[in-house]
This record gives sequence, C-alpha cells and structure tokens, in this order.
Amino acid sequence: MTRTVLITGGAGFIGSHLADAYRARGFRVVLVDNMVHGQSTFLNSQDTFYQVDICSPEIKTIFKKEQPDIVNHHAAQIDLLKSISDPLADIQVNVLGTVNLLQAAVQNHVKAFVFASSGGAIYSPQKTFPADETHPLYPVSPYGVAKLSAEKYIYFYHKHYGLNAVNLRYANVYGPRQNARGEAGVVAIFCDRMLKGQALVVYGDGLQTRDYVYVDDVVDANLRVSDPALTGYQEYNVATGIESTVLDLVQGLTQQVSGKIETIHQAARKGEQARSVLDASKISRALKWQAKVGLTEGLERTFRYFQK
Repeated sequence: MTRTVLITGGAGFIGSHLADAYRARGFRVVLVDNMVHGQSTFLNSQDTFYQVDICSPEIKTIFKKEQPDIVNHHAAQIDLLKSISDPLADIQVNVLGTVNLLQAAVQNHVKAFVFASSGGAIYSPQKTFPADETHPLYPVSPYGVAKLSAEKYIYFYHKHYGLNAVNLRYANVYGPRQNARGEAGVVAIFCDRMLKGQALVVYGDGLQTRDYVYVDDVVDANLRVSDPALTGYQEYNVATGIESTVLDLVQGLTQQVSGKIETIHQAARKGEQARSVLDASKISRALKWQAKVGLTEGLERTFRYFQK
C-alpha cells in the first residue's frame, strides 16, 4: 500500500530535496508551501501541491482530503535577526503554525510527525563541545525559543494523543537549492557573491565555527526516521561533529575558481556564537546514520550547482 507524506515548506531548500527522495522511495508526495521563499522550479508535476500558509485554516481541509501517513514539517521563519526584531511574527509561524499542523495531524490519525528543529539555536549559547541531546536548553534568540517551544508542543501531542514524533535538531545545513538571499545560508551567499565577482564578507576574524552538514545527509536522516517501524518520541542531532571556521569555507570555495577572490572583514556581529558543533552519535547508534559528504566535496557540489 502506497504511503502518503505531507511536506511543509516543500518548495524550499530542504523540503524540495525531501520531496524528490520520498518520491523515489515510492511515497505519494503532498507539498504545502506559501511560496514566500519557495521556488516553483523545485516543484515536480507528480506531486500534489497546495500554495497555503501553515497558519491557515485550510490546513485542516488539506489533511482531511489527503490523509497523510507522515507529516514532515520544514516550513519555518528562519531569519534569526528577524525573530529578534519581530518576535510575534516568528511565533506566529514557528509556534502557532506548528500547533495548527499538530492539531490537524491528530484529528486525521497521522502516524508520524517529523519536525525540523535547530540544534545550533536551541543549544545556544553552547556550553559543551560537541553538544549532544542532553545539552542544557536556554536559547537566547526568539527563533531558538520558538523552535524549542514547537518541540515541547510536539512532545505534548505525543503524550496526550499518542502521536509518534521525531525532532531532528539540525546543524548548519548547506547544499544545492539553498537560498542565497537568506540569513541562514552563508555557503549559498558566498557562492552567489563569487559568481557575481563580488567580495566575500567575513564578520569578525572569521574563526567562529559551525558544524556544516550537507543536504543529502540531512535527507537520509529524514528517510530513516520515516521508517514505519519507528514509534514513540525521539530527539536526534543531525550533524557531522566537525567544527569548521568561516575561513575554512572561504578557502574551500575559492579553490573552485581560477581567479582571485577578494575577502573583506567587517565588524563582528553582536551576540554571534563563537563556536557551535553537535554530537550525532545518538542517531548513529539508533539508526546507523552518519554524515557521508565531507566539507570539501559538499562545497564543490554546491558551487557547481550555483554555477549552472
């Protein structure tokens, strides 16, 4: 029997990769995206698409009609700075939108709910390196608070309604289709500026570190937690466990071109975390998942995508 997956944010960066992967696995794919950041070129005619916001009352109608087995929730307000300037708008999407989906899920007997959370945001400021799932949770940005709040609501729906659920706490995801205009996509921003002949802007000394995980590895983690045999409630980090600096990104990307790429330094951004790296050993033990694409290969693949 064919299973149905409903992907929110399905016309976006990670969501569109997920749609391709689920479809290749034989799933019937339903996509929900308000197209604020989604791209119509990422859509596939084989999938059922709704241009609807996750906060809309229409969500209940869509669930009732499509009867998804799995909900994979990737729609989000992802701009950390915007969450600071307008926390109410961030809550509207990242908390109330998630609860709207959860309510529709339990009313329509969805079997599993997969949520794209953020390890970097909810563990910030990070105390231990790398951070595992037991790291203290005191996020200092409204974006991180909203992601953690969404996780807690998901846990409530699991305990109260028996909804099987997994929170995937991503490190810094990068790869083809990432939005070069977005706050969250430094690799995409660098690729875009390089191809336009513009200087790469590095804030501070460029030695701040992040854990960069390639989108194909993230998709693989999502597929593993979508196994029908998986039940209950889990939280997993999805990461490489390797710290890379911004200067490492600059070096890796400039190797892709023959000409000289200018790099300029600007003042460090206030409140930026100096180090972030996650421990993914829990998902490795439970599901045999591990990141397979190293940074050098991932940067090359991403740059070639932008080049085309």
